[in-house]
Amino acid sequence: MSKPIKPAQSSSSAGTQSAIASPKQIVGIAANAMLGKATARPTKMFMLAVSAGAFIALGFTFFTTVATGSSRLPFGVAKLLSGLVFSVGLGLVIITGADLFTSTTMNLVAKAKGMLNWSQVLTHWAIVYVGNLVGSLGVVALCYFGGLQKNANGAWGQTIVATASAKLSHTPLECFVLGIGCNLAVCLAVWLSYAGKSLTDKIVAVVGPISLFVAVGFEHSVANMYMLPYGLLLDYGNGPLTLFNALFVNLLPVTLGNILGGGVFVGIYFWYAHKDPQPAER
Repeated sequence: MSKPIKPAQSSSSAGTQSAIASPKQIVGIAANAMLGKATARPTKMFMLAVSAGAFIALGFTFFTTVATGSSRLPFGVAKLLSGLVFSVGLGLVIITGADLFTSTTMNLVAKAKGMLNWSQVLTHWAIVYVGNLVGSLGVVALCYFGGLQKNANGAWGQTIVATASAKLSHTPLECFVLGIGCNLAVCLAVWLSYAGKSLTDKIVAVVGPISLFVAVGFEHSVANMYMLPYGLLLDYGNGPLTLFNALFVNLLPVTLGNILGGGVFVGIYFWYAHKDPQPAER
């Protein structure tokens, strides 16, 4: 039996309901969201992680298409356009409820509030990380066997190789620091999306921080799960394009940097800033 339709609200009450969540409310929203994801059944968790990895990889295919041939544009303009289109990936993740490792690092908020234990936190991270990798590699296969690397007389594939090579030209320390900067931006995008009440709110919240991280050149572990394997597939052994460099020079330090940048510098930071003070003991 359907519920009765509630009477229309006054403009003042409707305006109050449509307002964005307050900074303190966002902490609670984030904790509850992370609790739900971290306590989901493993099959659901893995499925949502696979889709998130695929969505971020699809965002990188859009990035590659726009970046190909953009060398004729001013440096900043080309980077801005690439960042704007890449934000489609995180938008899909947020709206579909998919589970992305970089934002999953904020389950430390739920841990800090006593809602999760360390076993749940680490299990969540592990399942989502593997699921993201599977989804990313699935899109690599989709693109490779679809022959996208042949687009623009092969320039599309050259963009993949050049981007992957650039990522592997950093030192491990640089990758760690760039990973911090990346997930600072990504988790701020997710954090802002928690404040939104509409589809428009959430998409607008994502575009700015994601465009920032891509345009600047920060390092995202899940995005690299797509770009690095694709680069290795197209030009393995050329310059820095080796499996060892992909795993230990880039992916491992970037992952650790992502955990610090998102889980600690966004999640724990704002939880501590907005938590209620403990009452003084008599």
